[in-house]
Formats: sequence, C-alpha cells, structure tokens
Amino acid sequence: GVVLGVGGASTTLAGITVRTPVGSALDVGTGSGIQALHAGRHATRVTATDVNPRALHITALTLALSGAPAADLRQGSLFGPVRDDETFDLIVSNPPFVISPGARLTYRDGGMGGDDLCRTLVQQAGERLNEGGFAQFLANWQHVEGEDWQDRLRSWVPRGCDAWIVQREVQDVTQYAELWLRDSGDHRRDPAEYQARYDAWLDEFEARKVKAVGFGWITLRRTGSAVPSVTVEEWPHPVEQPLGGTVRAHFARLDYLRDHDDAALLDGHFRLAGEIVQEQVGLPGAEDPEHVVLRQQRGMRRATTVDTVGAGFAGVCDGTLSAGRILDAIAQLVGEDPALLRERTPAQIRLLVEQGFLEPAG
Repeated sequence: GVVLGVGGASTTLAGITVRTPVGSALDVGTGSGIQALHAGRHATRVTATDVNPRALHITALTLALSGAPAADLRQGSLFGPVRDDETFDLIVSNPPFVISPGARLTYRDGGMGGDDLCRTLVQQAGERLNEGGFAQFLANWQHVEGEDWQDRLRSWVPRGCDAWIVQREVQDVTQYAELWLRDSGDHRRDPAEYQARYDAWLDEFEARKVKAVGFGWITLRRTGSAVPSVTVEEWPHPVEQPLGGTVRAHFARLDYLRDHDDAALLDGHFRLAGEIVQEQVGLPGAEDPEHVVLRQQRGMRRATTVDTVGAGFAGVCDGTLSAGRILDAIAQLVGEDPALLRERTPAQIRLLVEQGFLEPAG
C-alpha cells in the first residue's frame, strides 16, 4: 500500500502539537513517521502504530536517517497494539480520515463507515491519557441533516477530558467527492469509471443524510475537574503556526477560569497579551466609535468586539491594579454605579481571558 510523505496535513498537526517535555508519546497511524520524529525531540519514549507493515519499515528508516532515537513500532489498527494498562502523556494522530464509500486506499480511507474512524479514535483516547496529558488529532466529521454538527462532536469527547475542537473548513458533499477523486488521480482515468465512483460517493452520503463534511483539529486534555470544559468552534481564518504554545495556553487559561469565581476574578490582576491592536469602527466624524474591535496579531489571530468599558479595561491592564480597582476607576469616569459595573463586567473579562486577549499577571 501507499505510504504518504510529508504533506499539508502532517505539517499542520506537527504545528498544533503541544511540545512540552514528556515521558511517553504515542503516534497512531504513523505513516512515514513524521509525528513520531517530532515527538522524539521532547518525549523520552515514543511508540508508533500503523495497520500497514510497510509504513512501520518507512518510519524506522525516517527515524534512522534523521539520527533520531528508535521508536517502539507496533503493527495494528488504532489502539489495538497498545496494552490495556499503557497510558501516555501525549497522543497524536493524522488518521486516514477521508469519508468514502468502501476502503479503497489504506493511507486515506479508514475502512469504517462515515466518520466512525475519527470518532472511535477520539473516544478511545481518553482512557489512554495520563492526568494532564494531551491527545491531538486531525479529523473529518459529517454534517448530517437535522443535526447540529457541534453537538455531534461534543458527543465524541470522552469522559474526564477537556476538549478544544476547531472546524477549519467545510465542503459540501459534491466538492468533497471531487477533491478526493482528484487526489487519487481518478479524474485521469476512464470517464465512465470516474462518474460511477462519483455517483457511488454521493449515493453513500445521501443514504447517511450527509450534506457537508467538516475538517479541523481536535485536542483533548485529561483533567481531574468535576466539570470538564468542551469548546467547539468554527475558525476558518488565517492563524500563525506553530500553535502548540497557543493550545497549551488555552487549557492553562481554562484552569484559571475554573478556579476563580467572579469575586476572585475581580481581585485578580491581568495584563493585555502581546501584540494586540485596537480598531475603532464608526462613522467618520462621529464623537464615539460604534464599536471597538480588539485583534490579535499572533497565534489564533482572533478578533473580538468590546464595549466602551471592555475597551477601557483592556487599555489599562498592565498587571498593577486589580480588575475590581480598574472597574471602580472606569465607573467614576463614565459616571456609573461601581457595584453595577462590578456585577456585569466579569462575564466580559472571562471571555477576554478565555480567548487569550487578557492574561493573568503573576
């Protein structure tokens, strides 16, 4: 079978992977060994699995040619080659995520129906993670008629894990079938055969009531928290890779927000994250802008709209004054009741912290 070399997907996964020193890492469906190679730089032990024995030979070669330490290579599907009592600090997988009728191409088609392969991978990863460990995947998921795609993904998240799921693109079923038929060179063969494959693909989607297919990143982190946090969002805009540090910071901020109620939040000190610009949107010559947008220049490059209080708050956040003290000063400036301002602003502060515009200071 074909073993894929380095492509856009493997580079993306390598870029979003959290790169802290860890004891053990697992690369599921290692292919030519790219993720295992990256993991070897910060993991003491690397285990890599693939259903295709040829992929494991190529992985051994990739590691040897790069002068990387050898990995523990095991043949089998998904977590099959992993013992029940084995757990890891990091799990990565760029699986054969293409949703196709029949498993024609091992490197690409998982051989399970629909998005079952990606779902199974995500659901089974939870119990393989050590406390605080990360599992990171690229995946495809179905947008099914009458079902919220975000709910579908929430149902994949295993118990005891926080999750951050980002949908990067969506294609309707016709675009999707064309993309992957082109990818495997089917468009260069007999037109009748191409048409038959194309029709079979669309029939399969129709039978499953699938309207579109989403592609994106799934990150899980094993947590001891009684109430795990699951974020599923759409973010098709340009980002700045590598994002491993951004991913790690996202989960650190979750912990902070979970540990601080509103009173603790107002006692906290914050500073504006690096390289954030403020844009004011409104009619020329108007005294006040209609709204203010904060925009990140780095990482996820998010933008968020804030009100006058939010903009004023962000503008003076340098870690010296507590959030509550800043709000009291703003209340005085705008002639508002400080108690009311303290009551309604924590939600906005939480959002700014969650999205990485504000960072807890010290």
